[in-house]
Amino acid sequence: MSEPQLHPSAHLFQVRHPDWAANATIYEVNLRQYTPEGTFRAFEAHLPRLASMGVSIVWLMPIHPIGEVERKGTLGSQYAVRDYFGVNPEFGTLHDLCHLVHTAHQLGLRVLLDWVANHTSPDNLLVQEHPEWYQHDEHGQLVPPVADWTDVVAFDYSHPELRRYMTDALLYWVREADIDGYRCDVAGLVPTDFWDAARRELDAVKPLFMLAEWDELYPSGGLSWEQFNSDTKLLEKAFNMTFGLRLHYLLDHIAEGKQPLSAIDEYLADERAKYPPSVYLMHFTSNHDVNSWDGTEYERLGPLALPFAVLTVLLPGMPLVYTGQEAALNKRLAFFDKDPVDWQNYPLQEFYTRLLQLKRRHFALQNGDPLSRFQRLPGPDDTYCFLRSKGLAAVLTGINSSPEPQVLHLPAEAAGTWLDAFSGEQLMFRSGEELMLPPQGWRVLEKQ
Repeated sequence: MSEPQLHPSAHLFQVRHPDWAANATIYEVNLRQYTPEGTFRAFEAHLPRLASMGVSIVWLMPIHPIGEVERKGTLGSQYAVRDYFGVNPEFGTLHDLCHLVHTAHQLGLRVLLDWVANHTSPDNLLVQEHPEWYQHDEHGQLVPPVADWTDVVAFDYSHPELRRYMTDALLYWVREADIDGYRCDVAGLVPTDFWDAARRELDAVKPLFMLAEWDELYPSGGLSWEQFNSDTKLLEKAFNMTFGLRLHYLLDHIAEGKQPLSAIDEYLADERAKYPPSVYLMHFTSNHDVNSWDGTEYERLGPLALPFAVLTVLLPGMPLVYTGQEAALNKRLAFFDKDPVDWQNYPLQEFYTRLLQLKRRHFALQNGDPLSRFQRLPGPDDTYCFLRSKGLAAVLTGINSSPEPQVLHLPAEAAGTWLDAFSGEQLMFRSGEELMLPPQGWRVLEKQ
């Protein structure tokens, strides 16, 4: 890929990113499964470990009371909200949440709440108090947003009063708990002009970071292409970041042998055609939906789980780590019942620490930096290698999907002294020298 140029629609993207987001990594917390207690207080003890790992943003799955009508499983889905102004007693109290946020801030971490603006549980009080705020079928019955989401019913955002209520609820948690933003569930199903207006009011209280569960290059939330609106433009005025769903599914397809590694080039070209470099997309190998419904990264990616984790951290974009990935979690966590993570002394803590701390400190790896250069390096078909540089700072990344070692012939740009980010070995290269990539492995080198 060539040197970055001004994107023709760059002026449309008006969201300002906070300075701390430039080198940030986000971590998704499944509170219910994180500890045997499944509470705010029990999870809070993990915050120093996450901060030392290089995490910058902690995203808490929904913390609100869960509906009982049409509940799935024993405990229900955290995305079936019964009260937008309440705290699920399963997790603790409002005071406990505020204590967690305060502790996170002392450690330099930011906290996002998961927000479900598109639908509620059928026993949310709003169903009785404002039935007109909901969608109904031809028989007058409440309807879910997606057919098999039988434990929730969909809002109708044509009502200004609903928009006011939802904006006030969003403002409440910023004021009461001092949170730093929201991850917004199926954000593209909610009108974009609602998010645009809400963002203005939220930022008047405190500059926030807003993450949309959506990808304008790929359908979100189990939707079909027919249900998918690719013109939502969520990133222009409302959101700092959306999910990089297309890259997620592409990595799955590469692991399955359905597409070559080189398909990543097409993905990056499409991304750059749609968005200027300043836009943030979030990349991952797992999250709560993927783990529970599609399978663990080890089920889906097999021996490429860790090489592809390297890609999601070091390709342009913000990386996500999900609950248990640093424990090499190799089971699907129950979604509607208690199913605690077995942490096993965190066998991948060092792996993620090396990656995330490199991401955090390195000048060439900043999120949304139009001055950073991405250069794809030629190599064997079953390798994917690239150089990210800014000025004299550079990181060279190579992964090998083959069960055999592969050799990368280094270009002139790679001449010089490098430090292996994992082994700590110092290496000196001249143009045309070889770099060995281990079987189904990776090399990450930092220029000295």
